[in-house]
Amino acid sequence: MTPPQFDTKLYLPTTVKEMRLLGWDSVDVVLFTGDAYVDHPSFGAAVIGRTLQAAGYKVAIVPQPNWQDDLRDFRKFGAPRLFFGVSAGAMDSMVNHYTAARRRRSDDAYTPGGRHGTRPDYPTIVYTKILKELYPDVPVVLGGIEASLRRQSHYDYWEDRLRPSILLDAPADILSYGMGEKTVLEIARALDQGIPVSSLATLRQTAVLLPASEQPEGDSSNIILCSYEQCLADPHKQSANFRHIEEQSNAMNGATLWQRHGDRTVRVNPMYAPMTTEEVDASFDLPYTRLPHPRYKGKTIPAYEMIRHSICMHRGCFGGCAFCTISAHQGKFIASRSKESIVKEARAVTQMHDFKGYISDLGGPSANMYGMRGRRTEACAKCLRPSCLHPKPCPNLNTDHGPLLDIYRAIDALPGVKKSFIGSGVRYDLSMHRTGDPDIDRTNLKYNEELIERHVSGRLKVAPEHTSDRVLELMRKPSFTQFHEFKRIFDRVNTRCGLRQQLIPYFISSHPGCTEEDMAQLAVETKQLDFHLEQVQDFTPTPMTVATEIYYSGVHPYTGERVFCARTKDEKLAQRQYFFWYDNTYRRGIEQALRRIHRTDLLMKLYPSSAPKICRPYQPDALSETKSARKNRQRRR
Repeated sequence: MTPPQFDTKLYLPTTVKEMRLLGWDSVDVVLFTGDAYVDHPSFGAAVIGRTLQAAGYKVAIVPQPNWQDDLRDFRKFGAPRLFFGVSAGAMDSMVNHYTAARRRRSDDAYTPGGRHGTRPDYPTIVYTKILKELYPDVPVVLGGIEASLRRQSHYDYWEDRLRPSILLDAPADILSYGMGEKTVLEIARALDQGIPVSSLATLRQTAVLLPASEQPEGDSSNIILCSYEQCLADPHKQSANFRHIEEQSNAMNGATLWQRHGDRTVRVNPMYAPMTTEEVDASFDLPYTRLPHPRYKGKTIPAYEMIRHSICMHRGCFGGCAFCTISAHQGKFIASRSKESIVKEARAVTQMHDFKGYISDLGGPSANMYGMRGRRTEACAKCLRPSCLHPKPCPNLNTDHGPLLDIYRAIDALPGVKKSFIGSGVRYDLSMHRTGDPDIDRTNLKYNEELIERHVSGRLKVAPEHTSDRVLELMRKPSFTQFHEFKRIFDRVNTRCGLRQQLIPYFISSHPGCTEEDMAQLAVETKQLDFHLEQVQDFTPTPMTVATEIYYSGVHPYTGERVFCARTKDEKLAQRQYFFWYDNTYRRGIEQALRRIHRTDLLMKLYPSSAPKICRPYQPDALSETKSARKNRQRRR
């Protein structure tokens, strides 16, 4: 029997030869993706392909097609019976390609060997244009995070301009945003029944481009956003639009959003209700090999190496961080898998040919939101809050970590599992929240202790993001005092258990509202905690986040207040240098900067040796004495 890592018949076909081996003469759907093809539930193209396959459709996948030659990759399967699917991949291509300083990256984690250059900028647009030129009559369906987060007018940091909805640049027939299993099946079934794609304009969780004449008047079920042209003329209008977009994206029963672009309008339909446990299980239980396609034999795909022995337990995130796109794509309502489905996948991991006994992550977008939801669904149905944790945890939120502990223990009890780790980010403000229920509070304390004692691979990563409460408020993150509390728990458990584990905090510089002085204070506070920071980054504006809208417009979408933003290269570098106060390369620049902003008090805390030295009293005669006069004086003596 051929091992799964070498048997192409266990995968979606990527070539005509592989299609023939399956006994097919043609396909129903062809998926184009900017990523390598990894048949794993963490890779979107594999999920969509397997979902369609399970419904009886013949699906082929073309990973990282060459868009610069004779376009043979776009021609090889011919016209599919139903539609082409197009995705840039698991990341927005511009985030994938460029740093926060707008420098081209030298690698690509979703490509064999990590090499760059295998996809264009904006592949969603490039691939779609090619397909429409070759096959003008075949429907094209957009999906993936690039299309999802660019479904309406959005600020593009790398071009430093407001771009229209991606549907204005990519001539697709329909856009599927968010998690796409339900949507893509509805589209496939409709087209299979002979229903034209133009008749799917009201399908949930899609966006379509229509004549402007079809835009209705605003009412409770239709919100009319400021037009693209109005937003170009006045960034504050783009900011006002965003509040509607974010609220409706996180609503259980959202409204339809309309935005005019010239003589056309973009209609964005509401999201589906959160997936049920049965629906999420069905997606994760599909027959993935959990391996890269055999075409990559002998090559390493960095993004796969990170998750090859990991298990995702839920989707969605109710944290609502100002700089994060997860809720805009997956929604704030948690869709959790059943314990049985998770344990089943863990057993499959233990049977992998390269498994050594360690599960690298039992997590999700936020590691410890599994199974959590509002106690009263009717209250959640009316709620428009983008975050269930900010400014403080919602009293309706059930924060019981008991089900999570139950799964951890079940996984650790499996034969072949030596240890399971939590590699995803942990929301310590969630696990430390005092609910007033003694049983839940006791369980949550136990969760923190078991997490630290049994599920840390030497280093536990958490994300306080900053130390300034004012900046944290803008970030929608808890006060830094909670990090201090969590660190005390971490240190206590390590001491009790004789462990020498590290707590690794993540921080962001140049976030809207953050000043150079805030960063200097961050350096002082982290020095006092004995941290030499490693996990740091400059704020990168990405489409569809509160922080990006503040950066673009200069005002907060919810308050209308002006917010300072570091914009120039020098301003960003001035903030970033404080992360590395312990490196002598940066010391002189930091000392000069602190004197410039008149914070010598912080200078003294960072570098006590910079204190002014005690000098002898000033003696003008001696200091002004010439060389010859000094010799004469010495001679007289």
